[in-house]
Amino acid sequence: MDDDDRVFKALADPTRRFLLDLLFARDGRTLTELESELEMTRFGVMKHLKVLEEANLVVTRRHGREKLHFLNAVPIRQIHDRWIDKYTSDHARALLDLKRHLEDDEP
Repeated sequence: MDDDDRVFKALADPTRRFLLDLLFARDGRTLTELESELEMTRFGVMKHLKVLEEANLVVTRRHGREKLHFLNAVPIRQIHDRWIDKYTSDHARALLDLKRHLEDDEP
């Protein structure tokens, strides 16, 4: 499985997307903090975090006895640049051209 596949697999699950949203709101959370936001077992949250770590969307760092989880948005940006941006840039440019044209024709 390549890196893009791991990222898409990780983002396909709503629980994992929610975990990423939590880390986006406040980075550096412990497993206990993340677990408290979900109605699932600690083991279930750990499994989701493992998938996110394998996709490099979450990185961890030890701080004393705690393991802190941090969002790594780089793989999401790479997916955006590779798969989304190229499909939307022409459409966005056409809409901007249309907007300018309509604004120039106003009385």
